[in-house]
Amino acid sequence: MCGINGILHLQSQKKIDERVLTRMRESLEHRGPDDKGLFVQDNIGFGHRRLSIIDVSAAGHQPFSSDDGRYVLVFNGEIYNYKDFQPELKAKGHEVRTGSDTEVLLKLFELYGLEMLHRLNGMFAFAVWDKAQKKLTVVRDRMGVKPLYYSFHNETFYFASEQKALFTAGVPLRIAQDGLEEYIFNRFVAGENTLYENVHKLLPGHAMTIESDGKVTTQKWWDLKKEIQNHQPIKNPVEWFQSTFDDSLKLRMVADVPVGVLLSGGLDSSSILASLKKLNYQGIETYNIGFKQQEHNESHLAKMLTEKLGYGFHTLELENQDLHDKLVASTYFQDEPLMHLSEPHLLAISQCAKPSVKVLLSGEGADELMGGYVRYKALQFPTLLHSIAAIGNLDLFTKKPRFDKLTRYGQIKNNRDLVLFNGSNIFPADIKSAYGIDKTPRNDYRKQIYSDAKSLYPDNLRRQALYFDQHTYLCSLLDRNDRCTMGASIECREPFLDQRLIAGLGSLEDKWLFTGKKGKFILKSAMQQRLPDEILNFRKVGLSTPWGDYILKSPAFREELESFSKSELFDMPYFENIDSRKLITNLQNGEKSAIAYVMPLFMMHIWLKNYVGQFSKVPDLI
Repeated sequence: MCGINGILHLQSQKKIDERVLTRMRESLEHRGPDDKGLFVQDNIGFGHRRLSIIDVSAAGHQPFSSDDGRYVLVFNGEIYNYKDFQPELKAKGHEVRTGSDTEVLLKLFELYGLEMLHRLNGMFAFAVWDKAQKKLTVVRDRMGVKPLYYSFHNETFYFASEQKALFTAGVPLRIAQDGLEEYIFNRFVAGENTLYENVHKLLPGHAMTIESDGKVTTQKWWDLKKEIQNHQPIKNPVEWFQSTFDDSLKLRMVADVPVGVLLSGGLDSSSILASLKKLNYQGIETYNIGFKQQEHNESHLAKMLTEKLGYGFHTLELENQDLHDKLVASTYFQDEPLMHLSEPHLLAISQCAKPSVKVLLSGEGADELMGGYVRYKALQFPTLLHSIAAIGNLDLFTKKPRFDKLTRYGQIKNNRDLVLFNGSNIFPADIKSAYGIDKTPRNDYRKQIYSDAKSLYPDNLRRQALYFDQHTYLCSLLDRNDRCTMGASIECREPFLDQRLIAGLGSLEDKWLFTGKKGKFILKSAMQQRLPDEILNFRKVGLSTPWGDYILKSPAFREELESFSKSELFDMPYFENIDSRKLITNLQNGEKSAIAYVMPLFMMHIWLKNYVGQFSKVPDLI
């Protein structure tokens, strides 16, 4: 697990400025405090910060060169099944000199090029420079667990694990209008684009090649739609899930350092812990976030399970000034305004775990793969949803926030937008009313994914929403996990995101996902003998955070709220019609829905105030 960065001048006579390359690398120090390295040759340069997980010796130092010196690699991530390839490499005449997955990855690339990617089980973002062909190749894993950002600026290609490294190198920090609109309407920017002009993400399951003449080729090396369509029928889904999940866990326990578990007390992370026990792993430490408010708290379940299984339990609550400080810190690590609102807590619990472990397992992905969100239920009967919206004006539902949101959601008339805005907290009509903004975003990438989902699951809005979330919302969650854990120099692994589970679950009938009140029927069935009823039957909470209480009652946040009311954010043309005082007054008057309108702007205010100025004295916002 590491931070990687690089510079390729497309004018071959232009030499790398090692000082710029080093500044980029050092902005990623939190991602790899154990070691650092540089490779510089004429117009190409790589930087690397290392968090030592597999083969912690100096043998795993990067940038890593091939035996003949032709190829140079920088790699962020883990290849869990790397040992499987060692006999094959030796049979092909390649001596394996280290115990690192980095060496195996580069030797596979030497032998097979990008064709070897399909055989990898892991999470990765890497770059390879071919000295003979003067060609740079950058690659990202199937689901985008590991980040990779890039920019073409002044006839130079820059790439890095985080956007801040690009800004450190001189790429201008400018807000993209399309990105701003997507953030407000959809909570985050999906696909290749980001909140910033001329800063892009390499898409999950994609590879990009930049040749010496400036020619750029992008290819999609993994296609979930095709994987689902070509998947063989699963004869016994519960047995298949148990064995595949257990094998995924075994692979993700491969490490030369201690591994712990992020344990909420919910079904997903509890399934990980119970399965580790079933597999006879000993000495596991768990890390939990607790809340004083009972409706947000699952700590008692997490503690009960760890005691039952004989594992270690650590919990913390984040309040007042500590929460405010972690909010500012997590904004720096995230590089964009926070949207999940749990980032400070994940950063805090990762920092708590750091003295004891270097790797944490997370239950991320289970909801998007197996239908775990209550918002999917609204899509089962869209006609009924529209009927609820039609009688919403009678005030039968508006006293309860969830029904109020359902009423507003039901006002969306076409199926595509029901999927596109299913993960939003406020909807286009709300934004027009509260913000005075009526231009909806282009959402080209989201519309393309919806089109793929519709062709894969015709007339099935719930399955379309799952497929859509797997390419959008889940990507934002994985980015959050990566940034928060790596902000504490910890690696995060997600056992539910093994490619065999992703494709297999996508091929199953609806009943295995949506049966029961809370979905994830196949997971509950598989864990029936491993988990106590208290967890199997507990209502879903997730890492929900009582931000309304924090903002109104904590002294640090009350001061920040006053600053927010006067924020320069509201001087930007896009937000000039927003009455910030009215939004705050509504929140102070106890309107439960007000927090959904305040938080996106509040988090953007925090980002504007604490992040932007570090990379641009006078930011060109839009």
